[in-house]
Amino acid sequence: MKNVALIGFESTGKSSLFNLLTRSSVSDERNFRGSSIICREKSLENGQVKLIDTPGIRYKSDNTTTELALSALQRSDTVVVVMRATDAFSEWEKLTPLLQRSHQQVAIVLTFADKVIAGLEQIIRVLRESAQVPVMALDVRRASEEGLQLLLRLIEQAGQPGSLAYVSNNSVPVLNISTHSPQQTWFEHPQAGPLLALIAVGLLFAVPVWAAWYFSSLLQPLVEVTAIHPIESVLSQSPTLLQALLTGSYGLISLGIYSFIWAFPAVLFMAFSVAIAEDSGIKERIIFALDPWLCRIGLNGTDMIPLLSGFGCNVVAVFQTRSCSRCSRQNCISTIAFGAACSYQTGATLSLFSAAGHPALFAPYLLLLFITGCVHTRLWKNRSVENTERLEMAPGWLQWPRWRALRWSVKNSFSQFLLQAMPLFLIICVIGSLLDYLAIIDAISHALAPVAAFFHLPAEVLPGIIFSLIRKDGLMVLNQDSGALIQTLTLSQLILLVWIASTLMACLVTVLIIAREVSWRFAARLAAKQAVSSLVIAMAITLIFT
Repeated sequence: MKNVALIGFESTGKSSLFNLLTRSSVSDERNFRGSSIICREKSLENGQVKLIDTPGIRYKSDNTTTELALSALQRSDTVVVVMRATDAFSEWEKLTPLLQRSHQQVAIVLTFADKVIAGLEQIIRVLRESAQVPVMALDVRRASEEGLQLLLRLIEQAGQPGSLAYVSNNSVPVLNISTHSPQQTWFEHPQAGPLLALIAVGLLFAVPVWAAWYFSSLLQPLVEVTAIHPIESVLSQSPTLLQALLTGSYGLISLGIYSFIWAFPAVLFMAFSVAIAEDSGIKERIIFALDPWLCRIGLNGTDMIPLLSGFGCNVVAVFQTRSCSRCSRQNCISTIAFGAACSYQTGATLSLFSAAGHPALFAPYLLLLFITGCVHTRLWKNRSVENTERLEMAPGWLQWPRWRALRWSVKNSFSQFLLQAMPLFLIICVIGSLLDYLAIIDAISHALAPVAAFFHLPAEVLPGIIFSLIRKDGLMVLNQDSGALIQTLTLSQLILLVWIASTLMACLVTVLIIAREVSWRFAARLAAKQAVSSLVIAMAITLIFT
């Protein structure tokens, strides 16, 4: 099977081209040919071509990422260079050094052809003569079946490039090229831009999370009455081990269905929100606006989207860090694990504060989580991105999102959640049920009672903390007896309890996914650093309020 790799800068339409060629965005995301590079892969309908979408280039350090992916290709494979027609010469000038070190067949696709008012044929001619490879231009958003067939024919005609001479705007013998310029917005304003971007980020997070929480809160009682309670009644006379595994506090049916009810809407609505931001071009404006601020704590603007997804589901967010810059991905994962309150954690925290009679504590808790998350990332960052040289790229266009693109993007997120995250959720349900059935949790709680006393917490709250290490909704076990236990806690004890349960460690599913995505060593180091940060802040809370 022939491999065809798409390379190019971010926001050039690579992903849209990938979706067009594969007729879907549902794809495998994996380490490409044993390298450390995560690429999207999918075979075309003819079964003879495997399409590979390499990470988009935004920073000069990302050149290394693309170069590693290219080095994993064979000579018989093909590289499709994707560039914006409006900036074709400047992008070609930056990409030429990468292609000079490769030996694959090359073809060039110019996107955003509709943004070129005049001179498109001259652009194609100059590039074709310079690179000596086939070149075509199209508007990916409105490509027809005929355009798709021309694109497939272009890939078949890809050839060995010639001299790959530099082509710059100053050396092009074309005088009558005219293009549309991207709209200027307040996002580009040096002072107002970051603030506006923060507001946009807040809306992108708050609206879908609130909608998911509201939908789940309505759905949960219905599912309990129509499904969970009848099943529990049927299994009431079955062996106790079977009851524990299926309908116990962490049973496959009870917690498994409950987890799906609370996680799936958050994942779905967050995916829809992010897809709108991506296809409309707002995402790129937010990234550019927030980049200077995020660089100060070891992140960059691209990391905002996975961080947002973390408030829906940390597991899906870790998957989405595959799109992060190579120099900041581990920092982004660390921030997600520590400071992104997933839908389970959010729901459990709201439930606990409400049962204790102090729902107003949720806002200061989130503020504390945000501030300490920034400090944690800054202190433990693996490498600095402050001096990462950013490639000068023109901003993309703002446009109305397409339903087809939204549908494809949401479908891909749903597939990741259903096929990669949910199986691990169910495995954790089995583990939690066995630990509960064998009374191991009770034994651990008894052994850790002195530690709880150090933080001025009663030993009775330890099961909630321990279960929260398995699942972030583990705190819900403390809602027993209508919250009688937590109603006896002081405000400082209540905040401390929720803080430790939320931040001591990411949930077990997230830790396992991080280990699989990066390495077991990194996951262990991350868990240790997170525990240190959490306990140090917990001690500070104890000293201040007691």
